[in-house]
Amino acid sequence: MIDIKFLRENPEVVRQNLRNKFQDSKLPLVDEVIELDKAARQAKGDADALRAKRNKISKEIGGCFARGEKEKAEQLKAEVAAQGEELKALEEKEAELNEKVTKIMMVIPNIIDPSVPIGKNDTENVEVERFGEPVVPDFEIPYHTEIMEKLCGIDLDAARRVAGNGFYYLMGDIARLHSAVISYARDFMIDRGFTYCVPPFMIRSNVVSGVMSFAEMDAMMYKIEGEDLFLIGTSEHSMIGKFIDTIIKEDELPYTLTSYSPCFRKEKGAHGIEERGVYRIHQFEKQEMIVVCKPEDSKMWFDKLWQNTVDFFRTLDIPVRTLECCSGDLADLKVKSIDVEAWSPRQKKYFEVGSCSNLGDAQARRLKIRVNGGKDKKYYAHTLNNTVVAPPRMLIAFLENNLNADGSVNIPEALRPYMGGMEKIEVPVK
Repeated sequence: MIDIKFLRENPEVVRQNLRNKFQDSKLPLVDEVIELDKAARQAKGDADALRAKRNKISKEIGGCFARGEKEKAEQLKAEVAAQGEELKALEEKEAELNEKVTKIMMVIPNIIDPSVPIGKNDTENVEVERFGEPVVPDFEIPYHTEIMEKLCGIDLDAARRVAGNGFYYLMGDIARLHSAVISYARDFMIDRGFTYCVPPFMIRSNVVSGVMSFAEMDAMMYKIEGEDLFLIGTSEHSMIGKFIDTIIKEDELPYTLTSYSPCFRKEKGAHGIEERGVYRIHQFEKQEMIVVCKPEDSKMWFDKLWQNTVDFFRTLDIPVRTLECCSGDLADLKVKSIDVEAWSPRQKKYFEVGSCSNLGDAQARRLKIRVNGGKDKKYYAHTLNNTVVAPPRMLIAFLENNLNADGSVNIPEALRPYMGGMEKIEVPVK
């Protein structure tokens, strides 16, 4: 959510930002919110003036009683009482107008960074850089579930009977590999100076509306019936929510946190949820990283965060590339975003395995996360998040890039301590 003062003073900048994000349908909201804000400030001014007048009259009443002017005092008391009704009406009007302003401001997107490429959707995202040499082996690579099934590592049929499409059972060495990747990711981030956290896996509605747009919430979140609780779609939501309604000492920044959680997503409107695979699913686990920092440091942390993911995947012998998200592909709260995509030898193309986002002060403004800069200077923090790794989707890239012709899978050296020293997952002998 952008600052209403910024919109008030720079309406054309906000309009152009809407055009850049191809949200022209929201253009009338700019004028609407300006008029509502003007009316709200007028109501506040009238209320303040009336309060001052009432205070003055109240002092006069005391003087009248002191001088024995009881009749005049009673007249003034009646006037104050009448003004009380008027003041109540003004306060209610101000509150109602401010509520309307907030509601509109919640759907006006954040101002994107000038470096963001302009484009309508993800087909117009721009490749930035490649890391590692993509390789296509001289043998055919099966679909990822076939690789897993050959290793006795997955049971989708049983999961479908138990929970429906979009769920899975991981078994044996594949399940162990899944846990090993998560554990390695945890230690990888701790070694880079991040504090490890395990957050609540459910959050209240005020946190949900603070960390994402209403459209995202509807498409992603599972609501707990009868409770003001939602299952998290990523631990970022819970981790940023940790700072709700707080004033942080400036010298405590930055907070650099890495968190583990299961994630639950409706994947509303997603294509391919019926497919036999683990690319787009309702339940998965993830290691995340978040940063809460001073505004002037957020660009620097943005580059550090996506680089962490690139470095992590390269230690597992997986070629990756970074992709700059265009304006039309950015969620409304984001200032800038870079996707990390892993190489798929089977498909001979890259696919998304992580997303790094700078949200500026949008989440902090919604959640009231402020920084005390001293000398009565308070300002909103900047928040950033990025995926370290999210298996089992990541296992697709891992298996394809480490597969041997005989169906076995190599374990990169960095992961071996988490696999009991295992150097290779062998196909079971039947």
